[in-house]
Amino acid sequence: MLRFITAGESHGKSLVAILDGMVANLPISEDEINIELQRRQQGYGRGDRMKIEADKAEIISGIRNGKTIGSPVSILIPNRSRDFFDTAFTTPRPGHADFAGANKYNQKDLRNILERASARETAARSAIGAICKKFLSIFNINVESSIIHIGGQKNFKSAIDKAKQAGDTVGGVFEIKVLNCPPGLGSYSQWDKRLSARLAQVIMSIPAIKGIEIGLGFDQAKLYGSEVHDEIIIKNGKISHKTNNAGGLEGGMTNGEPIVLRAAMKPISTLMKPLKSVDLKTKKPAFAHIERSDVCAVEAAAVVGEAMAAFEISNAMIEKFGGDSLEEIKANFTYYQKHISMV
Repeated sequence: MLRFITAGESHGKSLVAILDGMVANLPISEDEINIELQRRQQGYGRGDRMKIEADKAEIISGIRNGKTIGSPVSILIPNRSRDFFDTAFTTPRPGHADFAGANKYNQKDLRNILERASARETAARSAIGAICKKFLSIFNINVESSIIHIGGQKNFKSAIDKAKQAGDTVGGVFEIKVLNCPPGLGSYSQWDKRLSARLAQVIMSIPAIKGIEIGLGFDQAKLYGSEVHDEIIIKNGKISHKTNNAGGLEGGMTNGEPIVLRAAMKPISTLMKPLKSVDLKTKKPAFAHIERSDVCAVEAAAVVGEAMAAFEISNAMIEKFGGDSLEEIKANFTYYQKHISMV
């Protein structure tokens, strides 16, 4: 079983990511991890924080001489920006974790909620994703993303510029594709083994993600079955599907077609022209707290989406093919490839 946890605050000393269960002998370097960290920092509409941070991964454990050794991999990502860490505030931002978190953890200073609830945590996830992407690449499985729209518009920059001028923020929809997945990952045998559900969970766990679709998604509810289900055909001597409306997942399992996921990201909660709120200390009306923030982070969220999808597909691969070393899992994978009915 592959699993990970993260630790650290947005403006604290550092972020930490721990990946447990990765097979031994996978080649991976800090430079490869840093590529994904840098991708997460990019995108039109990012704020000043990304001009300050220069995310660099420091491998602490689990990798020796450029290869995983089977023990937990831990990665440190230092924070340069620590200027807000000691600054308290008491007016929650509508749409953020501030209000609910203050009640849950009995906190008077909302800084204690913001620091961990912040999407800054996703830098640690991107580091995890880099390792998982490298693992999947050994099996020719690729994870990629694209932006469908921002603010309902195809002209991304125009939508972001308009929001920025108004002191507002804007969200959007991104798509994740996983290419060359073998059929049979996941299972229908139990609810928590369905790969469709597991992928939905990891994508929905990304801050500000409010919806997910697989394949045709909600549009399937408007159509007849004859318009939705993917006919099974022979193509180039192999069993395949005429279409991919299922998004590569049927019965909670991969069916050999590309996995297609779309995620909806809400506008970021911190507005430069803040919404009305209540000061939790004085119990009087006030405007919401303003923090240095992005106008739009859909492109960054797409990179994090890749990381989360790569993690869950890697988990399913290790679950399906077993093995404690890369050599062992490759042998099991090769045997399976020779005996499945699609080839």
